[in-house]
Amino acid sequence: MCGRYVVPNTTDELLSLFDATGDNAADWKPSYSVAPTVPAPIVREWIHDETVQRDVDLASWGLKPGWAKPGGPAPINARLESVASNGMFRSAFASQRCLVPMAGYYEWQQMEDGKQPYFIHGDGDVLAAAGLYAARQDDDVWRISFTIITRAAQDASGEIHDRMPVFLTPGVWGQWLSPEKISDKEEALSMLDRSSVAVAKTVTAYPVARTVNNVRTADNEDPRLIDPIGS
Repeated sequence: MCGRYVVPNTTDELLSLFDATGDNAADWKPSYSVAPTVPAPIVREWIHDETVQRDVDLASWGLKPGWAKPGGPAPINARLESVASNGMFRSAFASQRCLVPMAGYYEWQQMEDGKQPYFIHGDGDVLAAAGLYAARQDDDVWRISFTIITRAAQDASGEIHDRMPVFLTPGVWGQWLSPEKISDKEEALSMLDRSSVAVAKTVTAYPVARTVNNVRTADNEDPRLIDPIGS
């Protein structure tokens, strides 16, 4: 699974990295510990005045479709194996897809003296996880939420945890973001599989200080959270 991740980029950097023009994330500050329910940047495409627009938006981590009951589940992850058929996700999979930017994510390994965190990261400027989003109207305000698609681990996290985010290569970002409804679900799933396996080969992991273990006390603006132990 992916339960905590890192976005060290500013909004301007994300706009440049993803060739986006719309900026609805002015309040975003780089975070080294993005946790569930916390607003974080996503990249999405939508049709405005008959024109496809690519935006960086702030969205709450935990998918909450408009039809979901208040107080109901808001899943932070969606399994690749069932995302196209699961009733919670299939509508968003068809037509509300997004990218979730990150430098990497955390996983934990149980040790004799407690849980040891690892930072799992790529070798480039940014990783882009396949995500789904939903818009929900609360008190006349439209709020966006999202979930991250995961799969059986193919990267360095496989030694630590059995799941990983589905990361996409830049060449398929546009295909995934397209607001057009998916016509061939099997081909879309195959693309996610192929692309994520390719990115997984570039991903590595190292242990970090246990400061990050407590989401309430860790300073999410402190870049030292991702420093390797002993550095």
